[in-house]
Amino acid sequence: MQAISIIVIYAVIIGAFYLIAIRPQKKKDKEHQAMVSQVAIGDSILTTSGFYGVVIDMTDDVVIVEFGSNKNCRIPMQKAAIVEVDKAND
Repeated sequence: MQAISIIVIYAVIIGAFYLIAIRPQKKKDKEHQAMVSQVAIGDSILTTSGFYGVVIDMTDDVVIVEFGSNKNCRIPMQKAAIVEVDKAND
């Protein structure tokens, strides 16, 4: 009887951990993936390092971002480094 109660307690603890930690992170990852897939050329973005820039070219997993008003500052970066996207007005 005591062994069954220990197994139930462990199951409850694992279930609570899943609901508190793993499930919200998976939801956040799915939302981030959807946002990154919507990035287009001309969109303003915020990177994980805190820089704002404009997307000037893209491949499957790399974007080339132009930072500031100086047209010579173009940096390729992973799409995973994008935190926020502000769509360009057409």
